[in-house]
Amino acid sequence: MQWTVVVPVKALARAKSRLSDTAADGLRPGLALAFAQDTVTAVLDCAAVRDVAVVTDDPLAGRELAALGAGIVPDEPGDGLNAALTHAAAVVRRRRPNGAVAALNADLPALRTAELARVLEAATEFPRAFLPDTAEIGTTLLTAAPGRELQPVFGVDSRVRHRASGAVELALDAVDSVRQDVDTGDDLRAALALGVGPHTAAAAARLLIPGHRPD
Repeated sequence: MQWTVVVPVKALARAKSRLSDTAADGLRPGLALAFAQDTVTAVLDCAAVRDVAVVTDDPLAGRELAALGAGIVPDEPGDGLNAALTHAAAVVRRRRPNGAVAALNADLPALRTAELARVLEAATEFPRAFLPDTAEIGTTLLTAAPGRELQPVFGVDSRVRHRASGAVELALDAVDSVRQDVDTGDDLRAALALGVGPHTAAAAARLLIPGHRPD
């Protein structure tokens, strides 16, 4: 099964406010963009992925991610993450009515292509499935098989909410890179320990992170 992966990217100026203890205001937009660049690069390299649709209204993010090979979908109707994902999934389905769709967080800078492929392969067994984040509270990936609606309920306690919506929770070992999203300084240190992509490595080199030595 080939997937279209939808990646939501919020306005960079408002992104990653919880990293304020690790990154200054002027550095966070660049860090958020680096996360998205490394995430999208890894997704595009995955053999199970047909294409990537980035949903964003940020001009810089749109240009940089399109340059990597992603398609850009406007953030409509401007009513938050779940509305944006629902809109993007509908756009994708108009192009490929029988396609499989997945929504993936944009802040997975340590994402490994082989681990993503394992998760997507496991998801093919279910009409809708999701992968919880490392904290086991949120969600990093939500999938919908052909003919099924995505029905995203990302946000606070999304693991519980996605399970309640009927999506099957994927219980997989050794897919840490698909689960390690970055919201806090501790998350970033955990991602760096896993090994991040080149954009994040370069951005993180400008931060004072104990125990991290840029290559």
